[in-house]
Amino acid sequence: MRPDQFGTLYSGDLYCGYHDVYQEAVRRRCGKSFRSSFSGTLKDLEGFVNYVVCALVDYPDEVHVSTKNENDDNVIWISCRKEDTGKIIGKKGKTIIALRALVAGAAGRMQNRVKVEVAD
Repeated sequence: MRPDQFGTLYSGDLYCGYHDVYQEAVRRRCGKSFRSSFSGTLKDLEGFVNYVVCALVDYPDEVHVSTKNENDDNVIWISCRKEDTGKIIGKKGKTIIALRALVAGAAGRMQNRVKVEVAD
């Protein structure tokens, strides 16, 4: 395949076309758009964070996840053993960055702003 064909094959218009087909399939199957199908709460996000963090650490019984309202933002605080903190943060912070991105995306669907922090 030539480079000019590659650019045409994966252009933004083609991707949008697939996205529209996916949207239509979700509408047919669920009877509604997937954007409106998420009706989670802050407690659901807290439970999600707890589930993911407990799967990562060596001592899941000592993981505590709590939510606090700070300066018009909701903050999900994670506290655990010192030796498990590195597992939550990950190499170069990639694990906590990914967790924050997932929580921020779900919170955005709820028209909300949520941060995730790891306590010392």
